[in-house]
Amino acid sequence: MDPSQIPIRDLHLPAEVGWWPLAPGWWGVIAVVTILLLVLLRVVMRHVAANSARRVALKQVELARADYANDQDVVKLAARLSELLRRTMLAYAPRTDVAGLTGSEWASWLDTGLDQPLFTQGTGSELSRLPYRNPDGDFSDVNVDELIGAVRQRIRTPIRSAR
Repeated sequence: MDPSQIPIRDLHLPAEVGWWPLAPGWWGVIAVVTILLLVLLRVVMRHVAANSARRVALKQVELARADYANDQDVVKLAARLSELLRRTMLAYAPRTDVAGLTGSEWASWLDTGLDQPLFTQGTGSELSRLPYRNPDGDFSDVNVDELIGAVRQRIRTPIRSAR
């Protein structure tokens, strides 16, 4: 018999293994990665939300500083910074702990968690007196930069009793 006449066919290889449908192990990996990503997203979103009042307050401090640079009104600056501190602290601490505080109690509460007592003994103590001074008076005894620095430090320092 002639070899060209023999009915031999080429070898047929099986089809390549496809990637779909996925094996059950891959579905487990996808589920775990998805859960981890969702947990990470939630943590990041909580962190962003928790610090949003702080970021807004620090921008407001800069706006108050810019307004002071224009009008040089220390009384207006102190009133604005005092109100800003009150609103910011209400965002981080329970209303029952902060809302009713005035005078020395408020100043000592503001000092909690700070390295130095800025509001009971430092420059921050001017915040309670400046809004009541005569706007046309002499304010050479007030260091505005230190006052703004004290307010910034209070806003930046986390409050331990925050909700």
